[in-house]
Amino acid sequence: MATPSVIRVPVKAYFIPFILFSASLFYQLIVIPRAFPHSHYVSLSIRMHSSIEEVNQAYEKLSSKWNSGVEVPSTVDFIKARYAFELLTNQIWKRDYDLFSIDEQFHVIEKAKEQYVGRSISEISLPLLETISFDPEDHAFDVINSENFLSKLETDKALLIQIFSPGSAQCAQFSNKWKRIVTLLDGVADTGVIDLADVQLATYLAEKRPGIPALVAFPPGCRGLRCMSRYEGELSIDSVTDWVATSILSLPRIRYYSKESMAQDFLLKSKPHKVKVIFFSQTGERATPFIRQAAKNYSAHAAFAFVLWQEGESSLWWNILGVESAPAIVFLKETGVKPVVHHGYVNSSLFVDIMEKNKHQVLPQLRSATSTELGCDARGFSRAGKDTRIWYCVVLVGRYSQELNEMRETMRRVQETLSNDEELTAVDQDPSSAPALIALKQKRLTFTWLDGEAQKSYCFFYINSENSYETCGPRRDITDIAQLFIVRYERNGTEDVEKQPTNKFSALYNVETDPASQLVAKYNGSNKIEEIVQWISEIIKDGDSKNLPSFKTRTPELVPEDADSSWSSWSEGTVSPSRGLNHRIKSILNKVHDYSGDPRVGPFLLLASLISFGSVWFKRSQVAQSSEPDHSSQKSNEPERLNQRTRDPDQSNQQNAKEATIRKRRPRNDLVPPSMTDVEPKDAQQVEFSDSDTG
Repeated sequence: MATPSVIRVPVKAYFIPFILFSASLFYQLIVIPRAFPHSHYVSLSIRMHSSIEEVNQAYEKLSSKWNSGVEVPSTVDFIKARYAFELLTNQIWKRDYDLFSIDEQFHVIEKAKEQYVGRSISEISLPLLETISFDPEDHAFDVINSENFLSKLETDKALLIQIFSPGSAQCAQFSNKWKRIVTLLDGVADTGVIDLADVQLATYLAEKRPGIPALVAFPPGCRGLRCMSRYEGELSIDSVTDWVATSILSLPRIRYYSKESMAQDFLLKSKPHKVKVIFFSQTGERATPFIRQAAKNYSAHAAFAFVLWQEGESSLWWNILGVESAPAIVFLKETGVKPVVHHGYVNSSLFVDIMEKNKHQVLPQLRSATSTELGCDARGFSRAGKDTRIWYCVVLVGRYSQELNEMRETMRRVQETLSNDEELTAVDQDPSSAPALIALKQKRLTFTWLDGEAQKSYCFFYINSENSYETCGPRRDITDIAQLFIVRYERNGTEDVEKQPTNKFSALYNVETDPASQLVAKYNGSNKIEEIVQWISEIIKDGDSKNLPSFKTRTPELVPEDADSSWSSWSEGTVSPSRGLNHRIKSILNKVHDYSGDPRVGPFLLLASLISFGSVWFKRSQVAQSSEPDHSSQKSNEPERLNQRTRDPDQSNQQNAKEATIRKRRPRNDLVPPSMTDVEPKDAQQVEFSDSDTG
């Protein structure tokens, strides 16, 4: 009887082949039948993919039997046959079922079974299925087909595609959401729909058994399936647009703030030169893609935040910002300036127009990102255009302080005074202010302010006086003086001053010069608006009419200021759903589900089990053969030794004694290899010993 240890050895050796064989049986007997449910063609006793005429004939044949009383079907059998008849006689439903196994109304069978259990078939309400009529052209959707598909990928924008069927109830319900998604993606990504009737293209893009509507997206510059992304989330407007913005366009999210965190976490942490753009949302949905794209494009000018509108806080927002209701957008500029409020929904183009009008503060800051746009750059041109020869820039410079804020308020009032055409003040009626007023209307005059601490080199270059340290560079004491100066730019249009030296000194020391020469004048008067306007007008009048001396040299570069830390943290902290852990797990489960319906998996597991079984058996056979002793040489020598012993008994006794002596000397360990002296040579001869008994 075999011991348990002897039985345990082969069981352990063949454990993996046994597991693979069991998995193949489970897959073929359990998984495959569930992945490929009972065909509706079987309910009508016809072959797969039969034509609509054959379906009608099969159902009429069954109906004649039922009506004549030849067969009395059960309620369940009648429901299955009737469902199959209605499904397979609808041309669109039949196509989707035959090609893509789409049967989105299958739940009707289970519902009818529960509803009509124990009742006769005459009480069943017919038809079981509700016909859906959905035409994408009626909804003005951009239809993509095999002919224009490649041209859609040639643009620089991202592309979002919906794969749909006009006979699908789910697609009809999703149509209104799709309209809203198309509107929200306007200007950011292209959109289109593909009908399952375009079998070649739908099969190329859709999954093996796609659920409809199915969404796929191509990032900007994508030209093939390797970079295509498939949406696997909830079919809601907020989820789809957020997926496009984060996964496809790599746009950061815009945070929501409460009334408590708004001041501490947003207003105080945002850069003082930036306009604060606050969105009031009524639904709490995430920022749309075109708002995120605009926020990214205008990140150098503005900081963005969202607030959820609540009726209990409406009075607070009305008193502080002037917001009546949501949705609304507030542009909060520098202190003392009334917020700009826009109520109602906005689309992409309208929002960009509003941003262009409000991206700057009333008195914009002179920075590396705005110098050319403001016309305060000797390497650029004025806001009036490249043909303008002379233009001016009034710059207020100082450190962040109360003195700077007061002077900024004064300069805003100067700018408003000169730009106000309807309410003419005494300053406007004074002819001495006409040059400044005309230059401002011609966009040859710009008002701006400069951070003297961050731009210390630039500040020292223009404020070259004994009290420069009170305005420029790091703060040394409590004294802060904001100073005002004006720069007159004159463009040299006859020669390239960057390539040709202007004088012998610059040629000798190889000093580069700016394309525009400059003349700087500092203001030393009072803070009265009238005096400042008159001073600016006199500078412009002399600068336009006289040939004034100017310096031609390379001005210091404006130091690029740090990006908004809050915006950077949002960008870095935003995890794309395509890279998140939950999305990866879901993707793995979806792949497992897809492969579970592949009929090739079962035979593959069976083949793997057979190969594994053969490999284990082969290895065990080799080990068994190598462990058996080799007795062939001993058996071949036995007859010869027997003959010798028969012919010469004395010699036989002597040989036996010799073998006995050798066996005593040989160790009993069978694993020790035999010595070459253990085998008797063929030409060996017996030598008699001196103490032999033979005569």
